[in-house]
Amino acid sequence: MRNIHRRVATTILFESSGGQIDKVAHLPELRFALGEPEVDTTSVDTAAFSLEDKSYFIRRVGSDGFKISHQATMKKVVSDRRASLDEETEIKPAMRLLIQKEFDRGASLPLVCFPSDGASVQDTPKLTLVVIEPESEWTPACAGTADRGSGPLRFQIAEWTKQRGKSPRLYPGSLVWCIRKPGRDFREKVELWLAWKRVAKEIAEGTLGGDFDRSDRAELQAKVSDAEEAAKDEVWGGYRFVVIADQQEPDGLKTIDLGAGHSSGSETLCGRVVTALKSQALLNESVGAGYIERNWPPALKDSGAWPLSSLRQSFLNGSLTRLLDPDTILRSKIVEFVSRGDFGLASGRRADGGYDRVLFKEFTDPADVTFESGVFLLLKAKAIGFKAPSEPVSSGSIEPDSTPEPVPPPEPGPGSEPETAPVPGTKVFRIHGDIPPEIWNRLGTRFLPKLRSGTDLKIGIDFSVTIDRQLERTFEADLKQILEDLGLSGCVQFE
Repeated sequence: MRNIHRRVATTILFESSGGQIDKVAHLPELRFALGEPEVDTTSVDTAAFSLEDKSYFIRRVGSDGFKISHQATMKKVVSDRRASLDEETEIKPAMRLLIQKEFDRGASLPLVCFPSDGASVQDTPKLTLVVIEPESEWTPACAGTADRGSGPLRFQIAEWTKQRGKSPRLYPGSLVWCIRKPGRDFREKVELWLAWKRVAKEIAEGTLGGDFDRSDRAELQAKVSDAEEAAKDEVWGGYRFVVIADQQEPDGLKTIDLGAGHSSGSETLCGRVVTALKSQALLNESVGAGYIERNWPPALKDSGAWPLSSLRQSFLNGSLTRLLDPDTILRSKIVEFVSRGDFGLASGRRADGGYDRVLFKEFTDPADVTFESGVFLLLKAKAIGFKAPSEPVSSGSIEPDSTPEPVPPPEPGPGSEPETAPVPGTKVFRIHGDIPPEIWNRLGTRFLPKLRSGTDLKIGIDFSVTIDRQLERTFEADLKQILEDLGLSGCVQFE
């Protein structure tokens, strides 16, 4: 087995110079010429195919033939084109484009590719995958030593996780960094792919190809496709390190090794990251009432009230498990918890420790679940206490009510608008004024829930807008159609 490649090449040279039948060395002839007790036929075949793949003057003939010729193969031209590639204008852009395409394919998470600094990565409560440029490499920590690995890159990622520019991040736990392993494999695969593409283009344009065999030109597209697939596989195999925020680590970063990957798999790169996080119990698609109760902050045990802004923050700073979309998941689960009686929902905290509004075991509008410091999730026992009547009902006989019936108000005169007389012991508020259009949506999430805590709520609208006279009919027809779609066609009039 010693010098097997040299011996196979020598045999191919002699067969190409004369040969028994034609000037081609076939595998059976190579096995017969080199066979001996210490050499197995598999080694001969492997050496022949390896030589043909690496050499510039050995070409394959048929399925099992090899021939040395004075005429260079197309691999020689590919090697020349590869050497002439420009790093800044061809190699790096191609590497980044290929990486972004692979991560974009079937992405289930928002992507941020190749940020130049920490300010380029938005501070959002939704889980976000950040792909680092291919020029940066993540070195794993050395086992059994204090070396954390990666050096300056690790310090940079830790800083970007904590800070966005000069401001502290509100949601460091929502960032998932994906970084490439060390090595030049990916770069070399991309260079080879670009070289094959350039050769194919030159042959298609007619500037190259007359000096090559028909068999070389026939396999050209297959070579281009194989080189591209090899580069894609290297993206999957290269981007194997995931880094997330972890308060238990000395520098606040936890590294997960995804292992080897392959582009032919049924999953996506984003799906691969999500699966790895789920397998280590670092990410969940939902959350249960028991989990929240077990992780209730000790400082809030006595009050039994957890502000929703702080609750959401706990799922985003690494204190609690990560969620794919905390806002959507927590809102739907809190509605379910309150309706089922696992927790209560309170808002409008008073000086005496009570709340203006407490929801428990009743329908809860998702619009009432706002992640603000003035909205609280209540423990079950506290919610029951707040919902209990302030005065116990007597168990004795019920005396007839001797309170005289209120005298009905006089009928309104002609031209006057009817007004609702307030019930004794109540107060009627009428709110009116001009509202800027840009904050109209916020009324539905902050102002209207407060009004609904009262009774006999009545809401009207008074809009005024100026448009071109030529668009009058079209504009009015569109408005009527919108009101009809909303079921308000009989409630709103136009003037």
